[in-house]
Amino acid sequence: MSTVNARDLTCPVHVGGVQIGGGAPVAVQSMTCTPTSDPDATLAQVRALAEAGCDLVRVTVPTKESLDSFARICDESPVPIVADIHFDYRLAIGAVRVGASKLRINPGNIGDWSRVDAVIDAAGEAGAAIRIGVNAGSLDDRIAARDDLTQPEKLVASSLEFVDHFESRGFTDIVLSAKAHSVPTTLETYRALSRELPRVPLHLGVTEAGTVRQGTIKSAVALGILLSEGIGDTMRVSLTADPVEEPPVCWGILSALGLRRRGPELVSCPTCGRTQVDLIGLAERVGERLRGCDKPISVAVMGCVVNGPGEASDADVGVACGRGVGMVFRHGAVVRKVPESEIVDALMEEIEKL
Repeated sequence: MSTVNARDLTCPVHVGGVQIGGGAPVAVQSMTCTPTSDPDATLAQVRALAEAGCDLVRVTVPTKESLDSFARICDESPVPIVADIHFDYRLAIGAVRVGASKLRINPGNIGDWSRVDAVIDAAGEAGAAIRIGVNAGSLDDRIAARDDLTQPEKLVASSLEFVDHFESRGFTDIVLSAKAHSVPTTLETYRALSRELPRVPLHLGVTEAGTVRQGTIKSAVALGILLSEGIGDTMRVSLTADPVEEPPVCWGILSALGLRRRGPELVSCPTCGRTQVDLIGLAERVGERLRGCDKPISVAVMGCVVNGPGEASDADVGVACGRGVGMVFRHGAVVRKVPESEIVDALMEEIEKL
């Protein structure tokens, strides 16, 4: 019996040249942390994020004075720019007028419905999409105070209210997020949103996930589970770190699930008492050399013959190590034997042939 993929049921939303939803590949995004008033620094970070794998990048627009810089950022960015707006609806209107491909707003902190409607109308006129961003920490007081609802139910109720209003005004270029820092809350909320609003593309993320290690773990668990269930059309991994750290985590999750691949995958065994080479150092050196490779291949670094070509036979290229030597193989077939000191170079030579 075939399984319906929720990503195929969502309506396509176009953000510049990037499609979100409608069965499109899951889009990767992040957000700059430079002052928007410094367009050179912000553009440098946008370009670094694009190079790291972002399909689109979000930039905050905190003041009216930052709109001129924001306009230049939109004009010179290699990827579509999303304007992050809080509180002042006039900034949202200004941002789409100067080039934002998409707005991220929380309607609950924009003001009354007339102000939200003004933003909707401006986005519609400019051909910009809107992400409705609902957060556990900033729910409308009317919903947050309800004791009869769980936290996921509150997030879903708020989301349904906002989406219904946007659609009642004929605006359907909507992407929706409802974020929390709890993994179980994230799972329950997004599963419910996918059931209740199957037409609306979902932006996945765990908010305030933490520093690199904790944030990566929480995001990989929550986003990996949802993506494996067919839920989620775009994603951001939020880390308390340089934002350039975020896209590789997104791509790692997507690659592990077989949804998208960007560059090589390194397969390496955990080492054991049978290992007779510096496997940890070897794997790290191979990983460093692979940073400049954009081929969507698998590269295996295995510590002994037990975990050699047999267990890694599906790798495009790899090495099985013995006492101070390595048997380099391609697709499970040994092609050469080299001393330990030459293993990394030999692997890279074989990769170049692919």
